Amino acid sequence: MNRILLTEEELNSIKPGEAITLAAIIAIMIVSIIAVAAYKLFTSNDGIIKLPGGYQFSWN
Repeated sequence: MNRILLTEEELNSIKPGEAITLAAIIAIMIVSIIAVAAYKLFTSNDGIIKLPGGYQFSWN
């Protein structure tokens, strides 16, 4: 592969977007976990969800 080194001006013009990407991925994961928990809560007969940290939700 032929590589061409970037100039200082080209290097300074690059704006990384890792933080935005990471935040978007985490938000999607949180929404999907909440959706699964809500689905499990509403479709089961008992409707009990136990989460780490002592959190518990029940649907009677």
